[in-house]
Amino acid sequence: MDAINEFLIWIDGYLGSADFFPYLLIGTGIIFSFYLGFPQIRYFAHATRILRGKYTKGDAPGDTSPFQALTTALSGTVGTGNIGGVALAIFLGGPAALFWMWMTAFFGMTTKFVEVTLSHKYREKTADGTMAGGPMYYMEKKLNMKWLAILVAIATVVSSMGSGNMPQINNIAIGMNDAFGIEKWITGAVLAVLLGFVIIGGIKRIAQVAEKVVPTMALVYVIGALAVIFGNLENIGPSFVSIFTDAFSGSAAIGGFMGASFAYAMDRGINRGLFSNEAGQGSAPIAHASAKCDEPASEGMVSLLEPFIDTIIICTLTGLVILSSGVWNEKHQNDFARADMTYVTGEFSEQDAGQVHQLFTFLDAKSDEDGGVIRFDGEISINNGIAASGNYTLLNARSIAEDVSYSKSGELFTGQLTVKEGGIQDSEIVVSGKSLVHSVKLTTEAFKRGIFGEWGQYIVTIGLLLFAFTTTIAWSYYGDRAITYLLGPSAVLPYRIVYILAFFIASFTDATVIWNLAYVTVALMTIPNLIGILILHKDMKQTVQDYWKNFKE
Repeated sequence: MDAINEFLIWIDGYLGSADFFPYLLIGTGIIFSFYLGFPQIRYFAHATRILRGKYTKGDAPGDTSPFQALTTALSGTVGTGNIGGVALAIFLGGPAALFWMWMTAFFGMTTKFVEVTLSHKYREKTADGTMAGGPMYYMEKKLNMKWLAILVAIATVVSSMGSGNMPQINNIAIGMNDAFGIEKWITGAVLAVLLGFVIIGGIKRIAQVAEKVVPTMALVYVIGALAVIFGNLENIGPSFVSIFTDAFSGSAAIGGFMGASFAYAMDRGINRGLFSNEAGQGSAPIAHASAKCDEPASEGMVSLLEPFIDTIIICTLTGLVILSSGVWNEKHQNDFARADMTYVTGEFSEQDAGQVHQLFTFLDAKSDEDGGVIRFDGEISINNGIAASGNYTLLNARSIAEDVSYSKSGELFTGQLTVKEGGIQDSEIVVSGKSLVHSVKLTTEAFKRGIFGEWGQYIVTIGLLLFAFTTTIAWSYYGDRAITYLLGPSAVLPYRIVYILAFFIASFTDATVIWNLAYVTVALMTIPNLIGILILHKDMKQTVQDYWKNFKE
């Protein structure tokens, strides 16, 4: 299993984590924005009128309304990334990261418009009478590249399991266990039954659930976020100032935060923004292909609202909650994850700007330099949970750890602790203390600082439950359409059964390998899709021109 995991990480280094990938994503949006005359601005109002059904024909081909298609696609994108992904971006890049998330959303609106329009244009009715679309259809029918279409369809099926299914229930089960003490398998069993009830009914039932749940979950989360923001209203102005002033200079070190360069903040913001709204991935076109619509560009315009809702509204609220509450640069009591911990040689202080810069350079994964910092090797004496002082510093979550204690089997540890290349060798040792926190933990801490106090953490838990569960529902449909393309409608039921079983099993097992597999397959979906729509730029422009000609007539 370890060998498979290492292989997937190696592949991801050449695809999803490669330097070119985020720039290919945002670059495609920039190119089409200029080429099509910034449709995200010019067509925004028109898109809202289409969404309200003003121009929809009752006899138009399709299975769902434009609003249902939008909420289905949103249920796939509005997920854990809106709660934990924003927190991770700010944790890594500081306030400036939020600015670059906005940039990805702005240009991602155009990318969504293009990919949905083209995929909708080449959709087709399947043998069971339902509509099917997505990148694989235009790749086969317009580009005559069936081999690539098959590869993308396979990647979509695997991604539906790897990113849309198993990690989602894994996060839900952990969250429910932490917040309410519910056994993970019980959470998995109950939600697996609900999942089966929804997805067995196909796109019509999925759309019916999505159009009710998505607005509800968004409302709950927005109310909770506003409660924190109003509770820290005096910090909103300074938060916006820091977002814009740091955007092109990077964020300075403050509190436990060690700072972020301009390049680092931009990279983290772009990365998290694009993976939050999925612009260019090719997933949303599958949902929108089901919409009742005669004109492909009409549905494309509806889809450009997705990055706006997902990133510019929901992610911004999360970001403002974290920044205005001040938790992002504060240290919090927590159990340290092994992946976040590193022992380094020497005694470092956050009061020394030079040493802070050294540590940031050491922690910067994009830098070839180590800042002169050396990973610690040696023995540390522990007495009743407290380590003896020495020529070392423990870093956790990109900060200098404080008030550190060690335990084993629930008891304070006494003995020798072996550290090799900066890591603890004894896997049973639990290390706790104060440090920065990130992802969902950071958002949870921020929600405690609002009007609801400690109860605010439950808004995050409920948000995670609803966001992640609806993501699972949407991705079941994406895999459903991909398996239909590969094997026909008869393969859909077996796929759904496997999907539900995988969902249940992942609630109480380690999904690390599945996550790494998903990273690879997401890249295998996205890269061909972006190249394909770039090749079809003339087709796209003609389709938009035809739409406005027909609309005026």
